[in-house]
Amino acid sequence: MKKFIAALLTLSMLFAGCAALAEGIMTHADYVAAELDSEVVVETYVQAKQSWWDNKATFYCQSEDGAYFLYEMACSEEEFAKLVPGTKIRVTGYKAEWAGEVEIVDATYEILEGSFIAEAADVTALLGTDELIAHQNEFVTFKGMTVVGIEYKNGEPGDDIYVTLSKNDQEYSFCVERYLTDPETEVYKAVGELKAGDVIDVEGYLYWYEGVNTHITSVKAAA
Repeated sequence: MKKFIAALLTLSMLFAGCAALAEGIMTHADYVAAELDSEVVVETYVQAKQSWWDNKATFYCQSEDGAYFLYEMACSEEEFAKLVPGTKIRVTGYKAEWAGEVEIVDATYEILEGSFIAEAADVTALLGTDELIAHQNEFVTFKGMTVVGIEYKNGEPGDDIYVTLSKNDQEYSFCVERYLTDPETEVYKAVGELKAGDVIDVEGYLYWYEGVNTHITSVKAAA
């Protein structure tokens, strides 16, 4: 009897898997395994809106099993306003890579039922390891980071801020991306006031630019 039940469960899982494949929806693992320049179809949730211009928008998105960066997805300004954090969308586009950042380009989308907001995953222990890149584009936190220095792009406030932080005598590059967190946001102002030697906890999206280059969304003094 137990063998019969086990067989039924196995068949049910196979049918469920076939149904998912028939719909063409990829898991995050499927997406990671896909070849560059191939078409991808994923269901995910908007987490942050980086920019909109000329009917194209850039988003950080995340599901329970992984995250995605949607670069210049076709989107009207009216539609952009509707895509608030938590919104579930089905995205069809092409997998691409630029300077180490894996992204979906030339994408279209449709809104689905459902909502999800990711909590920041503590990946401090993964700094300097090969495992960190597996969390690319996720909402993450790094704790107990020491400020080495900050530098404004073009030398003055108004554009990106390049932030160098250290942990265990190793230095890492972070960024306040002005399109994601503009000069009027609290985090932009807070980062501008940091001094070398400050010890902070950082939250942000695990962007990649020739190595880890987290886009900061929050800083606070380390506990």
